[in-house]
Amino acid sequence: MATVFQSPSELLAAVGKHLGYSDWLRVTQDRVDLFAEATGDHQWIHVDPTRAASGPFRGTIAHGYLTLSLVNHFLPQILEVRGISMGVNYGADRLRFPAPVRVGTRVRGGAELLRAEETKDGGVQATVRVTVDVEGGDRPACVVDTISRYYPERQGA
Repeated sequence: MATVFQSPSELLAAVGKHLGYSDWLRVTQDRVDLFAEATGDHQWIHVDPTRAASGPFRGTIAHGYLTLSLVNHFLPQILEVRGISMGVNYGADRLRFPAPVRVGTRVRGGAELLRAEETKDGGVQATVRVTVDVEGGDRPACVVDTISRYYPERQGA
């Protein structure tokens, strides 16, 4: 269940708070193959199960950027900001891929609100560290500090 903020300004008082976890998601070969098709990255460690079985990961693995893209799937399950006219992805800092995601394993996201500050244009910029865990793993698959901007609804508009 998502941590709910009734307005962007509520983020300002929640800095340092762990926001929770998403549901687990199984990473399938179909998902990896679709990502390879979308990006043109057909490296054998991702798309050739036969060759990858004797490779360094003993099977195919998800692309690092596929793992990163799953953050967009996880965040709405973890964090909900209400009372906004829009929210936008502003960027990311400090991206790392400490461990591979083997096809067939499950991953989930966990999030912590690192920073929140008002912007000059009336919004709130929030930096949320998302850690993508691999079920049963001892290291995360991805750690990224996402930066989002939330703009409040205009009263009377």
